[in-house]
Amino acid sequence: MKIDSSAYGIHVSRETQERLNRFADLFMKWAPRINLVAPSTLEQVWTRHIIDSLQIRNIVPQPGRWIDIGSGGGFPGIITAISLAEYGDGWIDLVESNNKKCGFLRVALTEVGGRGAVHPLRIEEATKKLQAPDFVSARALAELDALFAYVFPWAQNNPNIRFIFHKGRDYQAEIDKARGRWDFDLIKHQSVVEADSVILEIASLSRRV
Repeated sequence: MKIDSSAYGIHVSRETQERLNRFADLFMKWAPRINLVAPSTLEQVWTRHIIDSLQIRNIVPQPGRWIDIGSGGGFPGIITAISLAEYGDGWIDLVESNNKKCGFLRVALTEVGGRGAVHPLRIEEATKKLQAPDFVSARALAELDALFAYVFPWAQNNPNIRFIFHKGRDYQAEIDKARGRWDFDLIKHQSVVEADSVILEIASLSRRV
């Protein structure tokens, strides 16, 4: 079932809604074959994955240079690429180490006309090969402390970088643990999809001595 994102306070153009519809159809064809997400969440692909990813638009309502790490089934990376196509500006590099998933991501970008490229790399390689962007996103990838360790090389190269991380109900424990090794500015955005989930917007990341 297709869902109008405006019901969640996220407004997109008709063309963007059509791109999202095309992506959802493509995703549902590929997902059973290469395990893009947990099978139990497939029936909720719109709310659990697409709308959840799309709400980044309300946090960063302008184009920019993005890197999405652990892109997997395209959440939020492909959804961001679709948003950037609406803006007609910006770019997102999708970093994914699984070659089968990379194949899906490439097809998806072509099918929806998204502004982005796919890189079959481990994150540790990506931080060496890809220039520090304006924004880095990740969803359902790792605990906050581990995410910071992954992305810190980019933070060192761009002091204005912002990190946009989706987090579930245990987010506060992850924040508390990360504070033991890292200093950072934090804004918590309540999820429009899940009452106990948030999107963390992080800036000024530095390692404690």
